[in-house]
Amino acid sequence: MVLALWLLTAASAYAFELYKTFQTPEAFLAEVFDGSAPAPKTLTLGQNEQSRISAVFGRAFPQSRVRYWQQGTRTAWIFDDIGKEGYVPTTCGFVINNGQIEHLRVLIYRESRGEQVGEASFLNQIRGAQASGNGLNQSVDNISGATLSVKMMERMARTAIELDSLL
Repeated sequence: MVLALWLLTAASAYAFELYKTFQTPEAFLAEVFDGSAPAPKTLTLGQNEQSRISAVFGRAFPQSRVRYWQQGTRTAWIFDDIGKEGYVPTTCGFVINNGQIEHLRVLIYRESRGEQVGEASFLNQIRGAQASGNGLNQSVDNISGATLSVKMMERMARTAIELDSLL
């Protein structure tokens, strides 16, 4: 019994350590808006908008209201997606300017593998991308052992562009 309790405690502690916070959402917004983020706004997705977003998201988009921040032509979006079925969500932030990914960051990565998607060398492949059908106009190199996380990042980037286009 003591061994089982110890194993459960150790497994819980290990799982907790797997979460990696690259940057808080507040710090992301301060960074992309030069220290002073504008007040958040809300985009309400009707049935037609939900259909458009779901087409690029690859499944039903889980939110009918999405918070965003806007300054001029730049919008910032922070939302979650799941890289591997049954796992917990990853939180990412995207800045869209004139239909193009200007800046992106993995904010909180909660999966056991694939945290390399949060590194600048990976994110730079997506920076500057625009929409191309339901995907991006730039190819993104896969990361061995993190295929689902790479696909998640591509899907989230394309979704952020689509959300921006609805404004």
